[in-house]
Amino acid sequence: MGIKFGREYSDIITDFTDALLSVEGCHDFLEMSEEDWSGLDDAEQKECIKTLADDLFYGLGTESPMTIGECTITHDAKRHLIRINHGDGLTQVIHLV
Repeated sequence: MGIKFGREYSDIITDFTDALLSVEGCHDFLEMSEEDWSGLDDAEQKECIKTLADDLFYGLGTESPMTIGECTITHDAKRHLIRINHGDGLTQVIHLV
Protein backbone atom coordinates (compact mmCIF):
# COMPACT_ATOMS: atom_id res chain seq x y z
CA MET A 1 0.00 0.00 0.00
CA GLY A 2 2.44 2.74 1.12
CA ILE A 3 1.97 6.23 2.44
CA LYS A 4 1.22 9.05 0.03
CA PHE A 5 2.92 12.35 0.79
CA GLY A 6 3.40 15.72 -0.88
CA ARG A 7 6.02 17.29 1.38
CA GLU A 8 9.74 16.71 1.03
CA TYR A 9 10.48 13.30 2.53
CA SER A 10 13.45 14.67 4.49
CA ASP A 11 11.19 17.31 6.11
CA ILE A 12 8.66 14.66 7.11
CA ILE A 13 11.38 12.48 8.64
CA THR A 14 12.84 15.49 10.49
CA ASP A 15 9.42 16.28 12.01
CA PHE A 16 8.80 12.60 12.79
CA THR A 17 12.24 12.29 14.42
CA ASP A 18 11.66 15.37 16.58
CA ALA A 19 8.28 14.00 17.67
CA LEU A 20 9.71 10.56 18.48
CA LEU A 21 12.50 12.05 20.59
CA SER A 22 9.84 12.97 23.15
CA VAL A 23 8.49 9.41 23.35
CA GLU A 24 9.45 7.64 26.56
CA GLY A 25 10.72 4.13 25.94
CA CYS A 26 11.80 4.49 22.30
CA HIS A 27 15.01 2.72 23.22
CA ASP A 28 12.98 -0.40 24.10
CA PHE A 29 11.71 -0.58 20.52
CA LEU A 30 15.34 -0.38 19.39
CA GLU A 31 16.11 -3.26 21.77
CA MET A 32 18.49 -1.10 23.81
CA SER A 33 18.67 -0.99 27.57
CA GLU A 34 18.18 2.31 29.39
CA GLU A 35 21.87 2.20 30.29
CA ASP A 36 22.99 1.73 26.67
CA TRP A 37 20.60 4.46 25.49
CA SER A 38 21.83 6.89 28.14
CA GLY A 39 25.41 6.14 27.09
CA LEU A 40 24.77 7.65 23.66
CA ASP A 41 25.27 11.38 23.16
CA ASP A 42 22.41 13.53 21.81
CA ALA A 43 23.58 13.27 18.18
CA GLU A 44 23.80 9.48 18.38
CA GLN A 45 20.36 9.22 19.95
CA LYS A 46 18.91 11.49 17.26
CA GLU A 47 20.50 9.38 14.51
CA CYS A 48 18.98 6.20 16.01
CA ILE A 49 15.57 7.84 16.23
CA LYS A 50 15.88 9.14 12.66
CA THR A 51 16.43 5.56 11.48
CA LEU A 52 13.42 4.49 13.57
CA ALA A 53 11.30 7.27 12.01
CA ASP A 54 12.26 6.08 8.54
CA ASP A 55 11.39 2.46 9.39
CA LEU A 56 8.10 3.45 11.02
CA PHE A 57 7.13 5.62 8.05
CA TYR A 58 7.31 2.63 5.73
CA GLY A 59 5.82 0.27 8.31
CA LEU A 60 2.78 2.49 8.76
CA GLY A 61 2.03 2.02 5.07
CA THR A 62 1.07 -1.59 5.76
CA GLU A 63 0.46 -1.75 9.51
CA SER A 64 -1.34 0.99 11.39
CA PRO A 65 -1.52 1.65 14.31
CA MET A 66 1.88 0.81 15.80
CA THR A 67 2.94 1.06 19.45
CA ILE A 68 6.25 2.58 20.51
CA GLY A 69 6.91 2.94 24.23
CA GLU A 70 3.82 4.54 25.75
CA CYS A 71 2.59 5.91 22.39
CA THR A 72 0.34 4.78 19.61
CA ILE A 73 1.37 5.91 16.13
CA THR A 74 -1.31 6.00 13.47
CA HIS A 75 -1.35 6.88 9.79
CA ASP A 76 -4.50 8.81 8.86
CA ALA A 77 -4.68 8.39 5.08
CA LYS A 78 -7.80 10.56 4.70
CA ARG A 79 -6.21 13.57 6.41
CA HIS A 80 -2.68 12.83 5.11
CA LEU A 81 -0.98 12.82 8.49
CA ILE A 82 0.69 10.71 11.11
CA ARG A 83 -0.54 10.97 14.71
CA ILE A 84 1.55 10.18 17.76
CA ASN A 85 -0.80 9.73 20.71
CA HIS A 86 0.98 9.87 24.07
CA GLY A 87 -0.55 8.04 27.01
CA ASP A 88 -1.11 11.33 28.85
CA GLY A 89 -3.45 12.65 26.18
CA LEU A 90 -0.92 14.74 24.26
CA THR A 91 -1.07 14.20 20.50
CA GLN A 92 1.59 15.21 18.03
CA VAL A 93 0.82 15.44 14.32
CA ILE A 94 3.13 15.15 11.34
CA HIS A 95 1.59 16.56 8.16
CA LEU A 96 2.32 14.66 4.97
CA VAL A 97 1.11 17.32 2.53
